[in-house]
Amino acid sequence: MSKISEIERAPLGEERQGEVMIREGLGQGKKLYLESYGCQMNFSDSEIVASILQKDGYETTNNLEEADLVLLNTCSIREKAEQTVRNRLDQFNTLKAKNPELKIGVLGCMAERVREKFFDEEKLVDLVVGPDAYRDLPNLLEELDGGRKAVNVILSKEETYHDIEPVRLGGNGITSFVSITRGCDNMCTFCVVPFTRGRERSRDPQTIVEEVIQLWNDGYQEVTLLGQNVDSYLWYGGGLKKDFAKASTMAQATAVHFADLLHMVAQAVPDMRIRFSTSNPQDMKDEVLHAIADHPNICKYIHLPVQSGSSRILKEMNRGHNREEYFALIDRIRRIIPGCGLSQDMIAGFPGETEEDHQDTLSLMEYVKYDFGYMFAYSERPNTFAARKMDDNVPLEVKKRRLNEIIALQQKHSAERNAAYVGQTFEVLVEGRSKRSEDDLFGRTTQNTVVVFPREDYRAGEWVNVTVERSTAATLLGKAVGYARPPRR
Repeated sequence: MSKISEIERAPLGEERQGEVMIREGLGQGKKLYLESYGCQMNFSDSEIVASILQKDGYETTNNLEEADLVLLNTCSIREKAEQTVRNRLDQFNTLKAKNPELKIGVLGCMAERVREKFFDEEKLVDLVVGPDAYRDLPNLLEELDGGRKAVNVILSKEETYHDIEPVRLGGNGITSFVSITRGCDNMCTFCVVPFTRGRERSRDPQTIVEEVIQLWNDGYQEVTLLGQNVDSYLWYGGGLKKDFAKASTMAQATAVHFADLLHMVAQAVPDMRIRFSTSNPQDMKDEVLHAIADHPNICKYIHLPVQSGSSRILKEMNRGHNREEYFALIDRIRRIIPGCGLSQDMIAGFPGETEEDHQDTLSLMEYVKYDFGYMFAYSERPNTFAARKMDDNVPLEVKKRRLNEIIALQQKHSAERNAAYVGQTFEVLVEGRSKRSEDDLFGRTTQNTVVVFPREDYRAGEWVNVTVERSTAATLLGKAVGYARPPRR
């Protein structure tokens, strides 16, 4: 069985605490200890890394003491994430002092930035590999064994790892992730992603459908399609193989957009639940909304980062939309997908943000009333336009106060949204035991709201109808009233 610590996956672009990615019995020989930080894409990438190194004879372990190779898949979205990695590297180097043969490497978004400092100056790591260079890991390890420098942080305009079957690590065997795009072209002024993950490129839709079908055949019940900006997915590649004609009306198309891909995946696995993350408001087309509405297996939930409610600040952020355009999109979502769950990303204290701008953010939240959100104080990231050209002039105490006000309002709205679900019955995919009680199970509604209910004779992986009896700001609590679908044995 795979194991993983029970920490909620953050959306793309958001920080998450480290998790040890473990799968026993990958092979024999050398031992790999792999930790991932940050967004869902990093955790998906770790599964690609494990697959590549599995073929090189590495077996993944959760025992740091027995590891021959330690890899940290890192996040640069905020300063706190990088400091967490630095602290972890210090711990690993204490272990290396006792075991000089231990090799330590940094992967992912920090690789480009830390290469000189961590590798050359402080000598905290032996190996530095960027997110587009994972295929080179076996060669780099050979270089390391030969006493040579092992660094590859070259960004690619083509790499999507489309032909690598990820080793599914640390999951529950029920939900999984499939990457559909890599990189980002949007160049938001606060965001480091274009500098750490490179230009945007989309993956062959045929390989995406193949991977999703394989997940279904392996017993998975839900898949999340991942990209820094899934709405700008675009593939030019001629016709698809005839095998996929039944899965898509786009079988003979020369271009596949995100809405087309949603139709393809939903039709290929009609009993599998489909999610996606993350969307950018300026790129979300009505065709995507209609695709969600058309297919019962596409979840009625959209993570729709806005970052600020002020049109002036949105322009400074280079977000590509203003307040009024965002409102219009929200109105269309409510009309086309009634009952759709919505969540947000919000930044407090962006350079130049005034009290009036902050009040615009609060009023936007009052208009939308998100189900939940991810909220942070502005953190200046190196190489971004904001870091180079803007003065981080909002005092820390003001950032904290504004952030606390945003969080308090979101908690109020979350409580109101969840309270409105009381008395309703939802189809819930059971993901496992509740963290608080072995006697309870938890799962999610199509709106991505967590539901907890007594375990009785139900099991993880089953679809259960649950009637909500009460709620908190974070959770629905109820009672199962029978199977929503026959158990899949």
